[in-house]
Amino acid sequence: PEETVTSSFASFIHAVRPEHLSKTVRHRSKRMILDSIGVGLVGSTTHVFDIALQYCRLSSSVAVSSVYGKPGIKLSPTLAAFTNGVATHSMDFDDTWHPATHPSGAVLPALLAASQMLPPSTKPNGMDFLLAFNVGLEVQGRLMHFSTEAHNIPKRFHPPSVVGTMGSAAATAKLLSLSTAQCAHALGIAASLAGAPMANAATQAKPLHIGNATRLGFEAALLAARGMEANPLILDDIPGCSGFSAFYSVYQPKPLSTPSDHHEFLLEKQDIAFKRFPAHLGMHWVVDAALSVRNLFINYAGSFSPSLIRTIVLKIPVSKYINRPFPSSEHQARHSFQFNACTALLDGEVGLSSFTESSIHRQELRELLDKVVVEHPEDNVANFDKMYGEVALLLHSGDVLTGKCDTFYGHWRKPLSTESLLKKFRSNASHVLPEEKIEAIITTVDNLENLSDSSQL
Repeated sequence: PEETVTSSFASFIHAVRPEHLSKTVRHRSKRMILDSIGVGLVGSTTHVFDIALQYCRLSSSVAVSSVYGKPGIKLSPTLAAFTNGVATHSMDFDDTWHPATHPSGAVLPALLAASQMLPPSTKPNGMDFLLAFNVGLEVQGRLMHFSTEAHNIPKRFHPPSVVGTMGSAAATAKLLSLSTAQCAHALGIAASLAGAPMANAATQAKPLHIGNATRLGFEAALLAARGMEANPLILDDIPGCSGFSAFYSVYQPKPLSTPSDHHEFLLEKQDIAFKRFPAHLGMHWVVDAALSVRNLFINYAGSFSPSLIRTIVLKIPVSKYINRPFPSSEHQARHSFQFNACTALLDGEVGLSSFTESSIHRQELRELLDKVVVEHPEDNVANFDKMYGEVALLLHSGDVLTGKCDTFYGHWRKPLSTESLLKKFRSNASHVLPEEKIEAIITTVDNLENLSDSSQL
């Protein structure tokens, strides 16, 4: 039969082997796994996680899979994946790729749960796990490259709810060793379970997007394994009948070549952005710009004195859902250019405590927010690879101080050092785990290729 885009993806998922993972890909993906686990662990302390966990405990009959931060609780595999996915995105602290999505949280929880689900005789080893994880990343990245629309900050669908569901299905299909036909059907089924609107950004519903992506992709693979079929052309562009193209206004799919002696994964060419504080990625530009101008201000005035500031000008890209002048909740604050810039100016940092109710509603912060004016320069586009953040302080004296950030620390162009990544992981994990367990996870992930049973992770 003639090869289609969909069949090429299925063939890739089925045929790719551990030896196709380069040293760079293994290194970068292990950094992602470690960071995602840490983010999930600290996310298990949130209110939205508690809601998701209470829901899942109502209907968990085959309780074999672990839950982040809750050593005494196990759930059914798909519900454990859902709950851990919610934890991963509960603070918007998880990694981000380009084109824009949160790749790890949509894949890792499904693989962790599936590893525990499988019987002892068929447990995947660490290399199998690492390969499946990278299959999930690769499928997400390839699908996003089918549309120029995906390169910009989204307006319609939250990307991980779309490509993340497909990535979870692909990763789980690989871990379960599905046939080529079953891999194609898993993608087709997943496409019918994908998609969430951007209107739920900055609400408690947004973490559900990651929870559902990892869970529903997992379910798609399980259904395909049991014989369920779907459209074998789901990724192809068929005039008059939308498949995966329904999620994009411009869609130009390309086949994914079956790996032979070598396959260059997208992760080889495009590193990941790791967040230093728990907020939307766009916030990291304005925070670094604000910290820069804050230092100038202290050198100018001797200390940070808000009374000397007449106006705070933010030069940011146009993106409605992260332009929030006066956020009233933690989730709104994580999606507010104004809040994050002013918090950085006032406190000299942004961290976990910045998004507590008491921090959000401080009078001195409100007074700074009242001084903010937003501008949208034409050259500042809503694209994580091209945007910048600029913060200018217009003083009552007439002087103007300016800070600008083109590439924040943690961006794929300026990756976190190993020291910084481990510091973040240890800080996050310490909220729920003792030191010896934290160090054991670090060692396990670092030696993942040599792990005989990936469910130990």
